[in-house]
Amino acid sequence: MKSIFCKMLLLMAVFSVILAGCSTDKEDGKEGAAGKDGDSKVLEVAVFQGGYGDAFWKQLAENFEKANPGTKVNVTANPDIGEMIRPKIIAGNPPDVVYLNQTDPSGVTQGLIKEHGFTDLTDLFEGNAIDEEVALKDKILPGVLESVYMSPYGDGKIYMAPYNYNVMGLWYNKTLFDEKGIALPKTWDELLALNSVAKDNDRALFTYQGTVPGYLEEILIPAVYSLGGQEALDQMLNYDPEFWKTETALEALGIFEKIAKEDNALMNGTVALDHTQSQTSFMQGKAMFIPNGNWFEGEMAEAPREDGFEFGFLGVPTFNANDPLLALNSMEQMYIPKDAANPELAKEFLRFMYAEENIKLNGELTKASMAVVGAADLVSEYLSESSYNVFKAVESGMYSMSGNFAPVPAGVNVDPREVLFDQVASIMNNELTVQEWADKMYEVYSKVEEKK
Repeated sequence: MKSIFCKMLLLMAVFSVILAGCSTDKEDGKEGAAGKDGDSKVLEVAVFQGGYGDAFWKQLAENFEKANPGTKVNVTANPDIGEMIRPKIIAGNPPDVVYLNQTDPSGVTQGLIKEHGFTDLTDLFEGNAIDEEVALKDKILPGVLESVYMSPYGDGKIYMAPYNYNVMGLWYNKTLFDEKGIALPKTWDELLALNSVAKDNDRALFTYQGTVPGYLEEILIPAVYSLGGQEALDQMLNYDPEFWKTETALEALGIFEKIAKEDNALMNGTVALDHTQSQTSFMQGKAMFIPNGNWFEGEMAEAPREDGFEFGFLGVPTFNANDPLLALNSMEQMYIPKDAANPELAKEFLRFMYAEENIKLNGELTKASMAVVGAADLVSEYLSESSYNVFKAVESGMYSMSGNFAPVPAGVNVDPREVLFDQVASIMNNELTVQEWADKMYEVYSKVEEKK
């Protein structure tokens, strides 16, 4: 009997330990390890570490943890983040939030686009903002969420969230225009007519980054939109060969031929200059206009310039004087992979990012502006004057469009965008006609079409 009694006491003691352990686990779950529904409250965030650095993301993570007790946010930032997360995505264990653009060389984001590998974010943007009684989508700049950057499938749903953005177009010396009383051109005819004014002021009308001709997409994409609207632009960006047989294509390409054929319009030596050389020449007063983005002033801070030089942003002229000036934008993108462990918590992290205090924090730490209405004023103290003016122009009526070339299908060993702009030197040297340029692009696009 004594032996049986002892065994019973031992079993009761073990059972008490088990109960205590269960109780402890349950209490711990309230504080951190698990959410109300048992899901992990650890959020994994993968960040491309480029020119913006990683300080914002680390501080944002800390702020989110404070606002959501029991949540842990792990930020992994690296210039090669695409290659780092690829194995996890393949294994079905991706990060919860990813900041990585479509153009990243790893091809991870483009691959996910092809595979429809994103969590639908439509409900996030249709829901309320975290700090205002408005739908979150109403805080985002007009047209951004509908663009191919955020809605790549044209199904009315949003799969990627906008972060910082850049604005691109033509630049001029504001001091020169103000002192000489030169009216800013609104159309391409008005701009080309300024060639005589450029001569009178001992400069060419135009230059561009000769050995980096891709900068000219900042002119061509808005020109196609001005002439043919979104339908024509979609044709060009999605490799429809028939686009190159349209009047829209020929007239848009014709801008460059007109510059090439007009005496004094193109700055001498342009085609042989790299971006730094051409931009310095422009700042020294050798050309009246040059394409570039809102980073222009910061990039060229130490470059020599003519007396009194001041950065002025024109945008891009149109073909109709009644249309607003245009600009090309590029959007930084974030997304939640379809197989993310914590998609709802990840959405709350994105919602949190768009709070006014975090828009300001981002401006302070990245010296950039989010694609949010009013962001330029919120972060103005952290921007150069020219950058502020560019963002403010977009918020005040200049129409900014997205123009990202679609990924080419598997098996295509040519980059159509690269081929497109590699022909510019031949146009500028009068070695190629616009019709021959369009015919060449028709052949390239036809090869892409065969692989679709």
